[in-house]
Amino acid sequence: MVEFAIVAPVLFFFFFVAFEFCRVAMIRHTVDNAVYEGCRDAIIPGATANGARQKAETILGTLGLTAYDVTVTPAVIDNRTPEVTVEVDVRLDANTFVPPQFTGGKHIIRTLTLQREIVN
Repeated sequence: MVEFAIVAPVLFFFFFVAFEFCRVAMIRHTVDNAVYEGCRDAIIPGATANGARQKAETILGTLGLTAYDVTVTPAVIDNRTPEVTVEVDVRLDANTFVPPQFTGGKHIIRTLTLQREIVN
């Protein structure tokens, strides 16, 4: 009984730490995918910045992420736009399952710039 009382808190601590770091890894990979897919959506002819933003937000929604910012530059995409940049900033404080003891104040920020597929 004494041994369990000593070992159980340590075991649960390591379990929750591993759980939180796995969640952060999942968020990181999802943000990478959202940036890529949003940017790919924005470079095709006829694309809009709003469409790229919605694509990135749809992918972020697969994990239930809530506290994030998606920025598409330029805000208006036309036939003369040479390249598009998509940036996603996810705040970890609001997106982890356990209290943000290790991730407090941290952000995952990813940026991708691709040249547009311009039709002449």
